[in-house]
Amino acid sequence: MMYNCVVLLGPTAVGKTAIGVRLAAALGGEIISADSRQVYKGLDIGSGKDLADYVLDGKQIPNHLIDVSDLSQEYSVFLYQKDFYKTFSELKARGVLPVVVGGSGMYVDAVVRGYDLVPVPENKGLRAELAKKSLEELGKILLDLKGGSLHVPRDLLERERVVKAIEIETFVQSPQCEAFKKSLPPRPDIRPLILGTTLPRELLRANIARRLDQRLEEGMVEEVQGLHEEGASWERLEKLGLEYRFVSEFLQGKYSSQKEMRDLLCTAICQFAKRQETWFRGMEKKGVKINWLPLEGSVEEKVKAAMEIIAACGVGD
Repeated sequence: MMYNCVVLLGPTAVGKTAIGVRLAAALGGEIISADSRQVYKGLDIGSGKDLADYVLDGKQIPNHLIDVSDLSQEYSVFLYQKDFYKTFSELKARGVLPVVVGGSGMYVDAVVRGYDLVPVPENKGLRAELAKKSLEELGKILLDLKGGSLHVPRDLLERERVVKAIEIETFVQSPQCEAFKKSLPPRPDIRPLILGTTLPRELLRANIARRLDQRLEEGMVEEVQGLHEEGASWERLEKLGLEYRFVSEFLQGKYSSQKEMRDLLCTAICQFAKRQETWFRGMEKKGVKINWLPLEGSVEEKVKAAMEIIAACGVGD
């Protein structure tokens, strides 16, 4: 099989962008981001959205799916997949190699394994009926719909998540959903060569701590405060997770000091990185081949290793 795109995945703070930009430059490609927070305008410091990273030797490496949504919109995996397919097709039509770079596991998985996704309309009648149910009753309804098992058990712990999950599953099992699927345009032919990069655990933790301190110095707290003043509710910001959740809570006085917030956030990011690696291992168990770059080495050494894999496997049209 001749691969027609390159995917570079890995947990946070391992230098994916630096490697990906160099690969794109060497291959005449363009970057398609797979980051669930960099899609939002205004989430710059906290999401690590440094567009200067896409300039190499004075040359701008084009990037896509960054700053494509306002915070007023809830960007979803469905929207990402839809936008990805459009961008991928446009790049291939121009004869440009797509180089996908990111650590949002579900975004990457959705395009690598071709998730069967549809937009779920709000079902007001169903929601009115579910409003009369207890959380325990809602959980039983969801489990029955899912055949007695859940991919994410925590869906049973929050009422809003359970109601949404029931709404989604009810639609997915409806004739309306099947009719919608048949109306969708064909998916693009995506044959990804997947590379993975990570770091030894202690070095990864040190990188996370160093990068967090740098973001705080650059004004991450002020960024979150500004987003709130521009109209984003604390609840909306907290739903973005990690930096935006912890800083929002700090600004609401939920921590005794910025140091307490920083330390707890650092631990949370380390835990998140571990969950990312678990997700990628799960992809491998489902048959996705990930070619892991060496743990040790500089960015240049990892780029060299990546190029050797690409040369051996063959990437083209």
